[in-house]
Amino acid sequence: MTLQIGATAPDFEAETTEGKIKFHDWIGNSWTLLFSHPKDFTPVCTTELGRLAKLKPEFDKRGVKLMGLSVDPVTKHSKWADDIKETQGAAPNYPMIGDTDYNVSKLYNMLPASTSGDASTRTAADNATVRTVFIIGPDKKIKLSLAYPMTTGRNFDELLRVIDSLQLTAKHRVATPADWKQGEDVIIAGSVTDDEAKTIYPQGWKSPKPYIRIVPQPK
Repeated sequence: MTLQIGATAPDFEAETTEGKIKFHDWIGNSWTLLFSHPKDFTPVCTTELGRLAKLKPEFDKRGVKLMGLSVDPVTKHSKWADDIKETQGAAPNYPMIGDTDYNVSKLYNMLPASTSGDASTRTAADNATVRTVFIIGPDKKIKLSLAYPMTTGRNFDELLRVIDSLQLTAKHRVATPADWKQGEDVIIAGSVTDDEAKTIYPQGWKSPKPYIRIVPQPK
């Protein structure tokens, strides 16, 4: 069973390519993108890690920390980084967890609780479910989770779009419509009564139906 949106992200201690961390302490007051990989030296993941390294300045601008994970050891991650730089033009510039005891994968329900044994003997197919993205807020709550198959690379531009929405809607009592992008109109949240909305948006709103109240994106 997957962790539900709104659940507290499990805390853990782990070895990473940038040293040992305690996850909640490492998050601090930031937003976090935690993303997992079934195996080092796999083709789709290689492209993803390189792409994310190039996009890191965009995540930095949004105050989002990046944390990767694989059940392979940290020493193997470091060797993989050379291949990623050579083939993708950028090496990982964020920490990667070496989850060789499967502790984090189990905590986040990516592997069964019964999983055991030597991680080095497992294939990518054995770890196929360790291919999930979690967006975690400063309150340590899970805001989004997405699981991808091994054959489909992740769309990090979409994850940036989602983060823009999550951060906007956490600050203002609005929701974002389908395919919304930064700067476009938003919808007044259903939890806001019309009387409250008149105070918040004295200029009024567009309302093609009584339950759809459209306003410009709050500044």
